[in-house]
Amino acid sequence: MATLPLSGIRILDLSRVLAGPLAGMILGDLGADVIKVERPGAGDDTRGWGPPFDDRGQSAYFLSANRNKIGLAADLALPADRTLLERLIAGADVVLENFRPGTLERRGMGAESMLARHSQLIWCTITGFGPDSARPGYDFVVQAESGWMAVTGEVEGAPMKAGVALADVIAGKDAALVVLGALVGRARGHGAHAMGDVHGQPASRATQTIADRRLGVSLLHSATAALVNVAQNALVSGRDAKRWGNAHPNLVPYELFEAADRPMVIAVGSDAQFASCVRALGLATLADDPSLATNAGRLAQRARVVGAIAARLRTNVASYWLARFDEVGVPCGVVKPVLEALEAIASSALTGVAPQGPGAVRLPPPRLDEHGSLVRAEGWGAFESLPGLRA
Repeated sequence: MATLPLSGIRILDLSRVLAGPLAGMILGDLGADVIKVERPGAGDDTRGWGPPFDDRGQSAYFLSANRNKIGLAADLALPADRTLLERLIAGADVVLENFRPGTLERRGMGAESMLARHSQLIWCTITGFGPDSARPGYDFVVQAESGWMAVTGEVEGAPMKAGVALADVIAGKDAALVVLGALVGRARGHGAHAMGDVHGQPASRATQTIADRRLGVSLLHSATAALVNVAQNALVSGRDAKRWGNAHPNLVPYELFEAADRPMVIAVGSDAQFASCVRALGLATLADDPSLATNAGRLAQRARVVGAIAARLRTNVASYWLARFDEVGVPCGVVKPVLEALEAIASSALTGVAPQGPGAVRLPPPRLDEHGSLVRAEGWGAFESLPGLRA
């Protein structure tokens, strides 16, 4: 197997719940050595977020965001454990954490002091509402305050959250992204130590300021930025966005329909696709109407277009319509339950959905303090004692 792109990079994951652990897992998938640090006894909050639990007693929630890490339990209140953590920080490339403001500072382990002491270190803090807020960052609250719930749900229904903790997921991916950017900057000579130093390459003489190495991601900012076109629609028009249910504010037809046997979606994104769609459906009155030739025209006659398509789709099963649409390149699909969706992708009850691209699954999520003795004895050298981690 080829060397993974972050092989030899060291990530100290002091985070818990979802956004931070997911960022650490992404970096671990790419080959980084990741030590997950948890509280003795209870561990990460999500260890108790079940059922379901697997046959080892591990919660599915914890398993979903913690593969490719080794596990250490350490107590910030104990001087010996703080000394251990400071030793690990000294040897790390990146620290990930989501402590409430002041928690680490009170223990003498704040980001500013650690960055001042270790010129190679990158530090990423994940917060709920920004660095100046002590509010706990929970996905549901962020979905409410970011605008997401205001635009999710049926038109006349109540605001609705997404079925996945997407604010956490997007913030975790953003955190991994900014860490990767900082590592690339270091590799290109914008830091005291290039990434190449890990592999024996000459170090750059350039230096990074503490501000360059102090990264911050908030769930609220990540979620609000993820509004993308919805936000831009509101900014350009000056009118607030509203709920569209399973329809699209800018495209017709682009929504959920019912075939004779199961729900399906059609996602027409161009005028040519619309022409192909209505011809495949045998809707000559729509196909031959010049007022529907452009998306703007279809938006003006949304009810007519959607009503005609909905009535025709109910006359046959979804597989029949999918075959007809696929023949002419109309984007479409059926609504699959989760287990059916997972049949099409590599996944595991222990390690979750497999990573894409150059990533690899090398370690299952650790039990609480599973590698504690090894890390206490060998520090970052613990990874050299575990086989198969240098893929």
